[in-house]
Amino acid sequence: MTLHKITQKIVSYKVLTKENTEAAQPQEPQQSVESMHENVERPEVLIGSTYKIKTPQSEHALYITINDIILNQHTAHEERRPYEIFINSKNMEHFQWVLALTRVISAVFRKGGDATFLVEELKAVFDPKGGYFKKGGVFMPSLVAEIGCAIETHMKHIGMIKPEVMTDHQKQFLADKRREFEAMHGETEGESFPEKAVLCNKCSTKAMVLMDGCMTCLNCGESKCG
Repeated sequence: MTLHKITQKIVSYKVLTKENTEAAQPQEPQQSVESMHENVERPEVLIGSTYKIKTPQSEHALYITINDIILNQHTAHEERRPYEIFINSKNMEHFQWVLALTRVISAVFRKGGDATFLVEELKAVFDPKGGYFKKGGVFMPSLVAEIGCAIETHMKHIGMIKPEVMTDHQKQFLADKRREFEAMHGETEGESFPEKAVLCNKCSTKAMVLMDGCMTCLNCGESKCG
């Protein structure tokens, strides 16, 4: 037992219990978690990915580079977030609006918060001159929409967007439907989906076919019969 000499007048007292003893123990400082915001300082080196876009509207490809910043590195809260975007091409026809688009998107990235809304906004842009079909029958309503798809691919890659995953049952169902359709109409060489397929409004892929009186998409499983 430790004795303490009282040299001053006692004005109050408190009974020491287990609860207030534990409360009096010094607390370990909580680790601050850094989130994306416009004042985050750009590191000297950023990691990123480059996506190639080749459209039938131009003989020159577009190259989209998205650089990411790592927040809370080497901790349990580590996350990778897009910081800036660059778009390059030999085709200078769209240089002005492409440059403006990259600056606006980069500013949204650095602002923080949920930037995934950019994907749907860009994919919803339609070219008044008409869109085009990519390899595999995927319809692109505009070049801007394809830039949105590239950003979506990148956000899925770094975990910002969770991709929809088909169950084994859904995959088997679509495989059976495709074999059934091809047995009735024959296979189409060199095509991802049957030549008679039409555009699916859900996944924008030319993969919807009529089977048993019902329109069914062989790509995403969308069915007009529910």
